[in-house]
Amino acid sequence: MSDRTIFQCNPRAAYEAQASAIDAAIQRVLHSERYILGPEVAAFEVEFAAYVGCNHAIGVANGTDALAIALKALGVGPGDVVLTVSHTAVATTVGIRATGASPLFVDVDEQHGLMDLDALEGLLFAIRDGQGAVPFARIKAIVPVHLYGRCVDMTRLAAIATEFSLPLVEDCAQAHGARFEGRPAGSFGAFGCFSFYPTKNLGAVGDGGALVTSDPNLLEQARLQREYGWKQRYISDVEGGNSRLDELQAALLRVKLTALDTDNAARVAIADVYRALINHPAISLPLPAPNGQHVYHQFAIRCGARDRLQAYLKDKGIGTLVHYPCAIHEQPAYANQSFAPLPLPRTKMWSREVLSLPMFPQLETAAVEYVAASINSWDGPA
Repeated sequence: MSDRTIFQCNPRAAYEAQASAIDAAIQRVLHSERYILGPEVAAFEVEFAAYVGCNHAIGVANGTDALAIALKALGVGPGDVVLTVSHTAVATTVGIRATGASPLFVDVDEQHGLMDLDALEGLLFAIRDGQGAVPFARIKAIVPVHLYGRCVDMTRLAAIATEFSLPLVEDCAQAHGARFEGRPAGSFGAFGCFSFYPTKNLGAVGDGGALVTSDPNLLEQARLQREYGWKQRYISDVEGGNSRLDELQAALLRVKLTALDTDNAARVAIADVYRALINHPAISLPLPAPNGQHVYHQFAIRCGARDRLQAYLKDKGIGTLVHYPCAIHEQPAYANQSFAPLPLPRTKMWSREVLSLPMFPQLETAAVEYVAASINSWDGPA
């Protein structure tokens, strides 16, 4: 066992990097006597919307709620179907199911683990021609997941969505600051949905989330869903919920937002070192995005002997995580063939092979070099 420990992620390091400013922001809130939907949330919503390139943002309790609220604002409800992927955090499906709708899973591509747009287009044509698992009229939206910090090809996906008259709701929980062809993740669809879970590129010290949009009508519907359906306090115009970003988290996120681009640049630099140094023949490395900006929420490698490699790295004092070990459609709660009527071979491959190496902005170069050297010295698959 190595005498050094390298964390896979380190939210504490993110706090310590801006501790004085964060502490001051927290004290400002504590002394303000405004703790729910006050000036910090309002200011963060303006600042975050501008950062993402949208006209509006709404702070909510978490990223799962952001997805559910966005879909409900679009009219998605019981009996409807939403197209998404099975290789993602289960939160994506939980957000869909919270509306009463069901996910219909599309396979991912082999290279990046993102929604396979050929598979999506083929499935949509088949369903529209009456050859699919569900009537086309039940399909109400597409939820692409910008996984690991890399954007789906949004130019092509937007064209597919237009062809089939389906709105896009972007799952940007791992893509704060990512771009595709110059545009930020979250700015392409009817909504972009973000999580501020502590390990995210823009992380709170608890749960938090936001959705962004440039459509004022959708904004109004989402605001009604956020807080009890209120237009006037205590009067519910529609059935809404309770999902509010609190003032403390908003104040902290305002501080962290100022460092997001710098932190993302540090992630890119770490990824570049990994790619330059790791040369083991059993390892597949993530590639940069030539038509966008990958922000490396995770540096997710693939290895056919993933579990053996993970155990080896643990003995070297290197923390790793598996994002994600079991495809959603294979989990007990969602093992319903109507969710995945077609085989998803690449989704299953990613579940078997993916491994996330240490990745956070404060990770020292010496630690990155040690991780790479340890991987290169591994004796490989048995």
